[in-house]
Amino acid sequence: MATARLPDLNFEAMSAEEVLRWAAEEFGDGLCLTCSWQRQSSVLIHMLSELELDVDIVELDTMVLFPETYETRDRLVERYGLELTSFRPIDPPDRLWETKPDECCHIRKVEPLERALAGYDAWITGIRREQSPSRSGARRVEWSERYGVWKIQPLVDWNAKRVEAYVHVNEIPYNPLHDVGYPSIGCIPCTRPVKAGEGERAGRWAGSEKLECGIHINAPLIKESDD
Repeated sequence: MATARLPDLNFEAMSAEEVLRWAAEEFGDGLCLTCSWQRQSSVLIHMLSELELDVDIVELDTMVLFPETYETRDRLVERYGLELTSFRPIDPPDRLWETKPDECCHIRKVEPLERALAGYDAWITGIRREQSPSRSGARRVEWSERYGVWKIQPLVDWNAKRVEAYVHVNEIPYNPLHDVGYPSIGCIPCTRPVKAGEGERAGRWAGSEKLECGIHINAPLIKESDD
């Protein structure tokens, strides 16, 4: 079982591939990769395949993803022979994103992730420091108090151009929405194309102060009501 004691290794000096190889050796069947079917997912799936690492692939299906996102998933499944485990929200209220976006994210993403990670010791994610201020302090390997697992983040120091170049050079299937103004892709109701000069995640929950869905926040996102 994983503990909150960081191994005495210089993870920041490792390449993405070296971190993945270490995590697979360290955690074995206790390691999984969650996919949102953006470019980062494409990169990590390809890396695992090239390294011949057998890692469980977990999908968080919010049930309101773009058709292009589901099509990308299917292309990657076919290309790499993936066996997915999919987690969906339990009885999500309709259109909750309009009035209570944090609660909607909790129901559609955070709670399913809690169920998904229950049987694992470590979790590979595709987040990058460049994506937003809330991710600027992310480490390549760090402990998640919220989920009680190690977070393995091989691409944390990559920029968008490096991700795009890796996908192009290796001819990896990727979400076509990236080519039409969507550098960051979430659920249909809460994602729009970005405008010139805007940040990578400016199209997520546009017009609000919300930056994260909650799955990468350690502190509890929603407190139980006293009602």
